[in-house]
Amino acid sequence: MKQLTLALVALLASLFTAEAARVDTIQVPTKYLATPEDITVIVPDAAAQGKKFPTVYLLNGYGGDHFAWLRVRPDLPELADNYGMVIVMPDGRDSWYWDSPVNPAMQMESFFTKDLVPYVDKHYPTLQAPEYRAISGLSMGGQGSMYLAIRHNDIWGNAGSTSGGLDIRPFPERWKMKESLGTIEQNPQAWEEHTPINLIKDITPGSLNMIFDCGSDDFFAGVNKNFHEELLKNKIPHDYISRPGGHSGAYWNNSVLYHLLYFNEAFKKAAKK
Repeated sequence: MKQLTLALVALLASLFTAEAARVDTIQVPTKYLATPEDITVIVPDAAAQGKKFPTVYLLNGYGGDHFAWLRVRPDLPELADNYGMVIVMPDGRDSWYWDSPVNPAMQMESFFTKDLVPYVDKHYPTLQAPEYRAISGLSMGGQGSMYLAIRHNDIWGNAGSTSGGLDIRPFPERWKMKESLGTIEQNPQAWEEHTPINLIKDITPGSLNMIFDCGSDDFFAGVNKNFHEELLKNKIPHDYISRPGGHSGAYWNNSVLYHLLYFNEAFKKAAKK
């Protein structure tokens, strides 16, 4: 009986192991940053069957790294399996995801568009079309995801932001942004060009699926509301959610579920076309 019990335990363990998503932590070489970039990639278990998947890029906030989203949602591998998504989590390096006009060793936008996405598509089982790519992030990462998606709609057809700094101009002394852009007094044009709310005019209505949210107690609540109103003014379809909550892991733990569901629905619609 003891041997039978042990055999059953071993069988169950092997089944659960076989059905678990794979989590890779790797480095991507690049000339656009001072050092190679650390990224974490979650690959659904079904990749072993030769399937290809949509990709969701999740960007961390200021002070975070490529493990930040796994700290917020340790069950991301399970979610990747359930939805059938490759999830890519780079290290934002407090860059705000721009090409810095004052620091040639911090060209994060170029890294994403010229190195990261091609690397992921080459080494992982991804569907390589904008309608099967999404990008979202929290705080600084929410700013970065909207900035990158609007500027590179040929790469990402779906974008999200949670608690994002969607207008950076009210915060000129915060989070080392002036180290990347120069001070707002010395380089006002850079601040105007690098804030997502000023890019709305460049969006073709219907070309980008968009979801964003912010807690009503968050210091970014006002700029998110303004972003929503500017989208309405320009007749850009989008999903906007404001609900109780602050700038916290507890809030992001909940909000990312809305984003993954939204992206999954967009991917399913793309597959039917």
